[in-house]
Amino acid sequence: MSLFLKCSEMSARRDTVHDVLPHLKLPQKAARSGDEVPVLITAVEDRLGALVAAMNSVYHNSQANVVFYIVTTNDTVDHLKTWISQTSLNEIKYRIIPFEPHILHGKISSDPNKVEAVKPLTFARFYAATFLPHAEKAIYLDDDVIVQGDIQELFDTNLRAGHAAAFSDDCDSASSKGIVRGAGTQINYIGFLDFKKDTIRKLGMRANTCSFNPGVFVANLTEWRLQNITGQLEMWMKRNVEEDLYSRTLADSVTTPPLLIVFYKRHSSIDPMWHVRHLGSTGAANRYSSQFLKAAKLLHWNGHYKPWGRASFTDIWDKWYVPDPTGKFHPVRRHVEDK
Repeated sequence: MSLFLKCSEMSARRDTVHDVLPHLKLPQKAARSGDEVPVLITAVEDRLGALVAAMNSVYHNSQANVVFYIVTTNDTVDHLKTWISQTSLNEIKYRIIPFEPHILHGKISSDPNKVEAVKPLTFARFYAATFLPHAEKAIYLDDDVIVQGDIQELFDTNLRAGHAAAFSDDCDSASSKGIVRGAGTQINYIGFLDFKKDTIRKLGMRANTCSFNPGVFVANLTEWRLQNITGQLEMWMKRNVEEDLYSRTLADSVTTPPLLIVFYKRHSSIDPMWHVRHLGSTGAANRYSSQFLKAAKLLHWNGHYKPWGRASFTDIWDKWYVPDPTGKFHPVRRHVEDK
């Protein structure tokens, strides 16, 4: 069964889905009106605290009518429902979108040791237009972010005619300054794609073209559908399975290569302060001043170290974290003597 059929059925059964995990409405005294600001984000069981902190930061830094569309698997739904309903998060508006990993069959490696096989939800962003069939525009966020600005400002990003998405380019970003290059911190196309392969060379892309990070983007979903962006991404995923087109230094950035191909010189840009990243990389503590981080609109802990673990700037993340009422999730923090 195709994802498109699955999502059509899901849309037709919208009321049934809501019976399982109801749409939590805001109390009347805090009701928000205006056009909906859809935010697509994923929920992974072993890092559910990330989603909670991200949503909390978005909600409390804006008066916009934000609705979170949370893509997750069935084994996480009950835990997520409890966490939201039994805490201060119960004012947040959200919808649950069930993700069926089988839709990736033939599009990612079947090797259980490969990142794409272990983290199928990372590809949810490819299906943004399908998951939000009635939306014309939306924001996608990775879960390891904290939003400090008004999300309405990001949503209002102007996309050029014919562009289906806006990203933050790596070369132009304040986040790229002072970075120690290594696996997972590339800033050019050659760091993500194997330009020795004929298939890549024939595309005529320049290897030194600045890449972008797809952990935060604004999508024109109308244009996304017109250009069949999802179909194009799936095609390149299949080609990679068959021809091994990605760079050997790719690290965990498995979603980036097909996006770079499809959006080559065909994407708009978001304000770099709306995607200050690499907070999870080695040396992050020495890269940013406290004043710069305070001014940033969005912080992204992409990289090996996460803010619910032993990363830098965990105090910022802790401000927005809401403890798990079930006791299943606990941030890892150093003891005083370990500092």
